[in-house]
Amino acid sequence: MAVILVVDDEPLQRDILKTILDDEGYETHTAASGEEALKTITKFPPDVILTDLKMEGMGGIELLVTARAENSSLTFIVMTAHGTVGSAVEAMKKGAFDYLQKPLEKENLLITVRRATEHAELLKENLQLKKELYDRFKMEGIVGRSSKMQEAMEIMTKVSGSPATVLIIGESGTGKELIARAIHYNSPRRAKPFIALNCAAIPENLFESELFGYEPGAFTGASARKIGLFEAANNGTLFLDEIGDMPLMMQSKLLRVLQDREIRRLGGKEPIRIDVRIITATNKDLVKELSKGGFREDLYYRLKVVTIQLPPLRERKEDIPELVAFFRTKYNHEFGKRIKGVDQSSLRALTEYSWPGNIRQLESVIERAVILSDHDAITLKDIKSELRTAQPSGVWDFELSEEGLNFEELEKNLLRKAMAKSNGVVAKAAKLLGMSYKTFWYRWEKISMGPASKRIADE
Repeated sequence: MAVILVVDDEPLQRDILKTILDDEGYETHTAASGEEALKTITKFPPDVILTDLKMEGMGGIELLVTARAENSSLTFIVMTAHGTVGSAVEAMKKGAFDYLQKPLEKENLLITVRRATEHAELLKENLQLKKELYDRFKMEGIVGRSSKMQEAMEIMTKVSGSPATVLIIGESGTGKELIARAIHYNSPRRAKPFIALNCAAIPENLFESELFGYEPGAFTGASARKIGLFEAANNGTLFLDEIGDMPLMMQSKLLRVLQDREIRRLGGKEPIRIDVRIITATNKDLVKELSKGGFREDLYYRLKVVTIQLPPLRERKEDIPELVAFFRTKYNHEFGKRIKGVDQSSLRALTEYSWPGNIRQLESVIERAVILSDHDAITLKDIKSELRTAQPSGVWDFELSEEGLNFEELEKNLLRKAMAKSNGVVAKAAKLLGMSYKTFWYRWEKISMGPASKRIADE
């Protein structure tokens, strides 16, 4: 049951209120002054404080201000026999939940106290959720003792407190959004919104309305005003993932926002001032995109004021045991399991694996193993199928980059290597590539590889 503190310098009023509230099942404490109330708050932290406005010494407003300076979640109801509009307004401005005029009516009092305790409960839940959120994204909670991760975390720690734009570079699955959230929740903007947008997932014709919002009638189907992501993230952080996939038209508009710090909704006439920190991420080589004209140079330099490079998991294998333990604990908790560890052969296999999907893939493997394991420890049997299916299978198991490749150059390279390996004997070179002599010779001549060595003629 909720704890109520009654503060009143009239003994009879205190006793009546305590009796009424005790009868309703509340745990009620009393104090005869503001000073005594502050000591009681420390001893028996209340959910709701019911205080008289005018008392000898510290009055109700001063008590409210002093107590809330220490604990902003305290819920106050202010009472007075000298009610005026001015005193009510002042009490509410200082943060009182409600205002009651004496003489108090029992029913009205109980309704107000019940509403106040419900409000206090919601505040507690909200604070608890925020604490869990902040704890989840604490810098100390990010797993990674490797030198490359330590270097990245050092930059994160330094940049968190500033409003600078940040560009996070790393392969898919390396945890770019986690890093962006950690920067936000360790910054002065932590109590404000963090909004993430994957630029690769938004159709080009919807980009502008998503980011800037629109007014009614701005286009067919715009029946009501919609707030865009820039406005929704005001005073907070907007995380633009896969920024390398943002259309050129939107790149110029984003650049304008970064320069002017204001936006205009579609169909709107008035500019709207915003204060949004921009964090972006990409797995593309933006420098190459600049040379190809796929990304604006002026925007690139605006975004990369601070750059954080996240290493792929294969370059930070010393972090794998700690990551495995982290995910094992996480999924033990989530699935109600009691897996105590990972046996040595499994840990060796996990450490030696190349992890093309990076941390996201490792998490998936451990999640599956925790679900399926029937033992105290994860064994090789629980993970080997996942590692085998994704293990490199030879020269053909390579990732095709976003930029594609030059097939003619690839073919030339293969032909040259085959010729070199066969010491210039065409028949042997053709066999290495699974071709007939004629096919090899035809392709050699077609792509203008020049005259073959003397030994070719001997074949």
